[in-house]
Amino acid sequence: MTELSTPSVNPSPLEPKNAPSGSPTGSRRHALALCAAAVVIVALGACGFAVAYPQYMPDSIGEIVEDMTGANAHPVTLQRPAAAPLSAVAMLGKEIFFDTSLSASGKQSCATCHSPAHAYGPPNDLAVQLGGEHMTLQGYRPPPSLMYLYRQPNFSIGPDSAENDDNPANLAQLASQAAGTQRAQKTAGAAPAAAEMVPQGGLFWDGRVDTLQQQASGPMLNPVEMANKDDGEVLRKLQNARYAKTMMQLFGPNIFKDQRLAVAEAMFAVARYQVEDPSFHPYTSKYDYWLEGKARLSRAELRGLHLFNDPDKANCAGCHLSKPSRDGLPPMFTDFQYEALGVPRNTALTQNHDPHFFDMGICGPFRTDLKDQTQYCGMFLTPTLRNSATRHAFFHNGIYNNLDDVMAFYNARNTDPARFYPRGADGKPEKYNDIPPAYRANVDVKDAPFDRKFGEQPAMTDQDMRDIVAFLHTLTDGYGQQH
Repeated sequence: MTELSTPSVNPSPLEPKNAPSGSPTGSRRHALALCAAAVVIVALGACGFAVAYPQYMPDSIGEIVEDMTGANAHPVTLQRPAAAPLSAVAMLGKEIFFDTSLSASGKQSCATCHSPAHAYGPPNDLAVQLGGEHMTLQGYRPPPSLMYLYRQPNFSIGPDSAENDDNPANLAQLASQAAGTQRAQKTAGAAPAAAEMVPQGGLFWDGRVDTLQQQASGPMLNPVEMANKDDGEVLRKLQNARYAKTMMQLFGPNIFKDQRLAVAEAMFAVARYQVEDPSFHPYTSKYDYWLEGKARLSRAELRGLHLFNDPDKANCAGCHLSKPSRDGLPPMFTDFQYEALGVPRNTALTQNHDPHFFDMGICGPFRTDLKDQTQYCGMFLTPTLRNSATRHAFFHNGIYNNLDDVMAFYNARNTDPARFYPRGADGKPEKYNDIPPAYRANVDVKDAPFDRKFGEQPAMTDQDMRDIVAFLHTLTDGYGQQH
């Protein structure tokens, strides 16, 4: 053997090279292998259970699983309206809702501007809808969706006056009392502060009526909508309608002898249709199912939700409340309050061709009881964001037709106003140019993301805004039927 040769090494008595399976060493190895396998199996099982049922995990683990999988770590049970057959009055209301003969043109019904196939909103991308006797006149504002209005509270300023029905509130007096109160800042995730100090509730963009019956009546006599000259003309059309006999059966044989009563009962029937038919309030969006643990959000949708609720980013939930109520009612994505956002003037609207005309919301011109409460000029109702991804006209003047432009405006209105407003004679952007200069101080500059100053970094990146738009698409009803 040379010095470069390697001597053979005998196996150590302590580490047999090929220990028989029945030896003590083999048994130990086998036991260790089984233990390791068991640990792996238990770990995999725990992971699988966490993924499948994140709601049963500790909050920290549930949130990790939520981020990984898009599953809701804290599912809830939502309380939806009970389904029931439509009453005879609601069925009559459905016929009236789709009846074009009630318009001066004979071509327009409630459903023309409030299409069931478009979340009971406009079926096209016009800023405002066309109406009038020849269907050639522009409307004043984009028709809102009729969905979920059964939960809209009455218009109020200050504490709810429902408990004082014997002494109805004087709105002008309440507005004057609240005039000196500083507006509370709205922050996503925080309880609404001083809500009683701002206008809230009501229907239409300015809250000028409280009931669905009143809302249905409005377009009947509006010259740029269904354009009937008076209630007498509406009455004659109801008398000649195919459902005239049904009206007499429901409201009595003399119903058409009282003009105001006949029209009121017809509009009441339309209101009952909106309240009773489940298609007006289905709560079948992906987000609703996610809240219940029955759907998972994509990474973009989940990021969008987090940004939507982030008080330092989009802060959307400051006004568009995203959490279910304590009693399990699905979120409405509105606080029912009014805001002055200062959106750009839409010069495509006929009414805006007059440089002296301004649609100032609560203080006029279509609402007149609060015309002297100038602290509300430029304020319009905060709409629900449910089904907002189906719309093609946003804000009270329809200035934008897609959510991307809406998000860009929210994000950079103050940091880069030249993107949105025309330049004035001094060469500077004329911010809030759809509000008279005397009332531009009413515009919200306190709540994020409007709290940024000119030249500062906007609250959101382009990717942030795309993710929020992805989340807004989860608020579209019909997810349950598609999956």
